[in-house]
Amino acid sequence: MDIAFLLGTKIIELTLIVLIGYRLVKSKLLKSEDSKPLSIIGLYVISPAVMIEAFQIDYTPEILQGLQLSLLMAVFLHIILIIIGNLLKRLLKLDPIEHATSIYSNSGNLIIPIVMSLFGKEWVIYASCFIVVQTFLFWTHCRLIIVGKGNLSLKTIAKNINIWSILVGAFLFAFQIKLPNIINGTLSSIGLFIGPNAMLVAGMLIAAIPLKSIVSSKRIYLVTLLRLLLIPILLLVLIKLIGFADWIEKGEIIVLISFLATTSPSAATVTQMAVIYNNNPQKASAIYGITTLLCMFTMPLVIALYQMWS
Repeated sequence: MDIAFLLGTKIIELTLIVLIGYRLVKSKLLKSEDSKPLSIIGLYVISPAVMIEAFQIDYTPEILQGLQLSLLMAVFLHIILIIIGNLLKRLLKLDPIEHATSIYSNSGNLIIPIVMSLFGKEWVIYASCFIVVQTFLFWTHCRLIIVGKGNLSLKTIAKNINIWSILVGAFLFAFQIKLPNIINGTLSSIGLFIGPNAMLVAGMLIAAIPLKSIVSSKRIYLVTLLRLLLIPILLLVLIKLIGFADWIEKGEIIVLISFLATTSPSAATVTQMAVIYNNNPQKASAIYGITTLLCMFTMPLVIALYQMWS
């Protein structure tokens, strides 16, 4: 239960930062729209810095095996998530926003600081596989759900800085190219902002959501239940039955990192796409806000269940 307890503590810390962002807007010191510069910094500076630094480790056969397992897990989990999403769409008549938010989690902004806190920065590299697979699907499958057919651009995928940062990091790792200490130190310092920055943005966005739009919508609670509890528990059962954790040494931690990513709140990227393409952004923001606040209870619970099944 130790990891579940530490996870709960870390999420509470991040949630308090959400509340700080919320109060900044409610006290009129800032506007909700002021979160855009922070989002840009997070997307174009902080996240790439974390990814590149994560690959600045010495090569060992064990690390390569771990990367192979984490990549396999990332592909497997996303395939299952897409299948589950399609089934739920038919059974529950989910609209595009409900469909996308039930599938895609906030794996980058939330999971990286949690992994750094629980296991150390040397384990962040194993979160990168889930993130790169999800990032590709954000701009293909997820965008297709929200925007519809005929609006898919491979150019947009190719220009995504987060994918490029992972490719650069993987190249440096493969050829064991070490960056100068001053560069690594800079990347490390920037990377420390990833959790606080993302949570401040979340709080500022939540402050702009009318409370009535949240409390009056049963559909929002339905999607929250799917995203935070039902889907993660189903994935937990599949992971344990297949026994991924026994495939390699220290596989338990690598599998847990991949699974953690599926238990997190609705993806901020889905909300951003809903805003950009004007497809029910208020509902997307409400789901994002509610799942972000409630994950402080659900994530430790789901991880506790994961640890109990041994």
